[in-house]
Amino acid sequence: MINVAVLMGRLVADPELKHTQSDIPVTTIRIAVDRRFNKAGGEKQTDFIDVTAWRQTAEFICRYFRKGSMIAVQGSIRAESYTDREGNKRSRFEVVADNVSFCGEKRETSESAHQAYQRGNQEQPNIENDEEDPPQQMRMADGEGMQPIPPDDDLPF
Repeated sequence: MINVAVLMGRLVADPELKHTQSDIPVTTIRIAVDRRFNKAGGEKQTDFIDVTAWRQTAEFICRYFRKGSMIAVQGSIRAESYTDREGNKRSRFEVVADNVSFCGEKRETSESAHQAYQRGNQEQPNIENDEEDPPQQMRMADGEGMQPIPPDDDLPF
């Protein structure tokens, strides 16, 4: 049997990292996915799909993605049936993410990664010397300094 879902869409809200009672990281996001085909003369239709990610995948999403970010998700569909408070039978579907990737325009992706880098360095200040900017503090193993790549610079790949 095969249960594979591959989606590409935009995050509807900022992801929020939570932990289970056993301290396992988890996040549930909702992505907006445009339908490929529309009725002639009709408006564009969008589906909103819930995606749950666990462990390192959840941490990765919460660190590098924000509301409006384009994301590609590969995972499996999980169906859940339950009875609501009024006694009605309900069904719920979600995608459990195995892999997620950046996608979208190069400039958009590089800017969001640069912003995430800046956020990460603000969260973890350097203890050795707080006066220097984080990119100047990086040193290679042989002692040479590393230069940051500006977010608007064209990369060779």
